[in-house]
Amino acid sequence: MHKRILLLIVVSLVFLCPSTLHAQTQTQTRSRIVDVDNRPDPVTLLRERIAVAQEPSERNRLQLELADLLSTGGQKPEAIAELNKIASSNSFDPIGFYNLGNSYARLGEPDPAIAAYRVAIEQRKGRYSRAYNNLGVLLLRTGKWDEAQEALLSALKIESFHYAEASYNLGRVYAARGQNDLAAREWRRALALDPQHEAARQELVRVGKDDTILVTRTVAGRSSDTASTRLQLDHVSYNYLQQARAESERGKNSEAVETYRRLLNRNNGYFPPANLELSFALVNLHRYDEAIANLVEVSRRDGARYPVGYYHLARLYEKKGELKLAEAAFAKAVELYTPVNAQFLVDLSRVREKLGDFKGSLEAMENYSKLMRERGQDLTWSEERIAELRSKATKQD
Repeated sequence: MHKRILLLIVVSLVFLCPSTLHAQTQTQTRSRIVDVDNRPDPVTLLRERIAVAQEPSERNRLQLELADLLSTGGQKPEAIAELNKIASSNSFDPIGFYNLGNSYARLGEPDPAIAAYRVAIEQRKGRYSRAYNNLGVLLLRTGKWDEAQEALLSALKIESFHYAEASYNLGRVYAARGQNDLAAREWRRALALDPQHEAARQELVRVGKDDTILVTRTVAGRSSDTASTRLQLDHVSYNYLQQARAESERGKNSEAVETYRRLLNRNNGYFPPANLELSFALVNLHRYDEAIANLVEVSRRDGARYPVGYYHLARLYEKKGELKLAEAAFAKAVELYTPVNAQFLVDLSRVREKLGDFKGSLEAMENYSKLMRERGQDLTWSEERIAELRSKATKQD
């Protein structure tokens, strides 16, 4: 009798609650999309795994996987949205943020990639050579050469200057700045560490003889003013140059200054690569007037060969509040560099705005925007800036 009563209760519950059971089944069915082969949709599966992930690093890893899947499927905005979730999190996950930077970079988003690498480096307390290397590459691409050099030197210092890829990339920074002898030095170092580094080998082949220093037996002094003339140094002076470079890259700026001066004393006070590099060491020591004196000399005598001198001269003039001189130097740097460094246009626009020349500032930003459009870069920031400057220029009329 008891068994029959229990059976009746169970049957009654089934008939009384069919809608509830059916609703749960429907919910589960709707939550998982299947493809034509009746297999679960991989995007949906990943989202489900993300929802239940307990550890931030695991959740970040899955979101990176999801972003990659979405971008492969042509859904770039959705992929970036997933990456932005990681970027806005407060999770401690240096490897995750490093990979986040890589994902942003692959999608052509340099600014958030740079920010992600910086977070990874900060979380590792500055001990993350791979992140520094990748950061340097992106800073190079965006025309921020000084920051790129600093990042790549940081990577090299962590690895005791035994990091072939960072040396190769630092060589690219020097080449972009027109310092081809320094570039060749880095590519030779990369090949010494990794003889199979084909990119470094190819770059060395492309460097012409006129771009490297010829070492002679006697004091060669200054070569002629012709830009194509190969620079020459006697053996002792060349050794001073290499010593000063090693001191400078290791942050021993005071020692580097003294060594550069020994070299210059042997060469009538002027050897363009040494004067240029000396100015950078002086800037690091906040000896700005001495740095300006060297940069002025290089710009006057070898400006076409070393246009980076104009750029650094402009930055120092701006720092000292000498804006007209800064504008002229930035404009000269823009004129001499081919291809144009987009960052130079931003700097030129900024200085012209400080001078109240809103039309000139607008022109520089419009050239920047055009350049970024040609390179397929995001224009949001530049378009907002152009709108602001256009309004100021209109009022100026």
